[in-house]
Amino acid sequence: MPRPAPSLRRLLKGEAAGGIVLIVAAVLAMIAANLSATMAGYAALLHAPAGPLTIHQWIDDGAMALFFLLVGLEIKRELLVGRLATPAARTLPFIAAAAGMAVPALVYLAIAGGTPGLARGWAIPAATDIAFAVGVMALLGPRVPASLKVFLTAVAVVDDMGAVAIIALAYSHGLDAFALAAAAGLLALMVALNRRGVTTLTPYLLLAALLWVCVLRSGIHATVAGVLAAFAIPLSDRDGGRSPLVRLEHALEPWIAFVVVPLFAFANAGVTLGGIGLATFAEPLVLGIAAGLFVGKQVGIMGSIWLADRFDLAPRPDGASWRQVHGIALLGGIGFTMSLFIGQLAFPGDPLLGDRVKLGVLAGSLLAAGCGYLLLRRAASDGASNGTSNGTGEGEHRRT
Repeated sequence: MPRPAPSLRRLLKGEAAGGIVLIVAAVLAMIAANLSATMAGYAALLHAPAGPLTIHQWIDDGAMALFFLLVGLEIKRELLVGRLATPAARTLPFIAAAAGMAVPALVYLAIAGGTPGLARGWAIPAATDIAFAVGVMALLGPRVPASLKVFLTAVAVVDDMGAVAIIALAYSHGLDAFALAAAAGLLALMVALNRRGVTTLTPYLLLAALLWVCVLRSGIHATVAGVLAAFAIPLSDRDGGRSPLVRLEHALEPWIAFVVVPLFAFANAGVTLGGIGLATFAEPLVLGIAAGLFVGKQVGIMGSIWLADRFDLAPRPDGASWRQVHGIALLGGIGFTMSLFIGQLAFPGDPLLGDRVKLGVLAGSLLAAGCGYLLLRRAASDGASNGTSNGTGEGEHRRT
């Protein structure tokens, strides 16, 4: 079985550890939101003012802009020189990601779309949390083929592109023309610096901070500024030095994995469990999100890969059995960070709906994680007992 490239091993190691910290932060949030000794303090802390915004808003609008800056850097690098740099390499991840976003949205709308006011949540189950998914894969070690790890990462990159577009287009409101014009001017200046060969990061970061302020005031969600700024960061150094984009990406990775995303989880995963029973999980919002993540994601990703392979659009990942592909499709249903984030945008200012969003995301993500882990583990065990490397004894034969 081929080993992942060093850069991929670094990515998987960092994101696996980050995924564990993320889970711990989410558990702490659940405890803080439900213990009588801490629930009042937890709510007071998040809603405490800190300058023009509350602490919760600083996390969602400010710290998460850094998360989206890293997302943008990864997207740009992957599209230009990484795993999505050629049309052939893009085909299957783009197909799987598109279906993996569309089918969950349709499942959600089929269940919750008919309830007044809930259709706005259609994008909540469309996202994948790569840190959480990689954390689950890390528990399986070498049992998961390297090709599937690369594939899931590529799908997550494309998935992030779709999520950013959804946030910018579907959840913008009350647009301010002056702020938008100022943001466009700042972005144009960053691009001009790139074109003139400026590779020092300082001017880009200063302009990115101003860009964030303008986007925050424009009516477009402030985190979009992070992605826009990332696209202006130069990929190559004309003097032959280390890539400015890669330097910034590596500098951000530990802060995002171990500070920003866990902070976001702690601030947003604290659902109050009082009064929740089995009937709660049958409510349209909760069921729509959970079914979208658990059913919609696996049907969308697995079904699109099968169709692409069947009609010779793109073969399934090398060395992987269909059972292993199904396991990865299940892991794609771990929405968590991005799903919670979109849920905040879809239903702002409604604590009850906010709690239902969290419950649906947690239920769907945990089901997807548990079933994906068990299926991949079973596939590896079957492969070992059959003396094959593909997990089911299907062999590696391709149609010709």
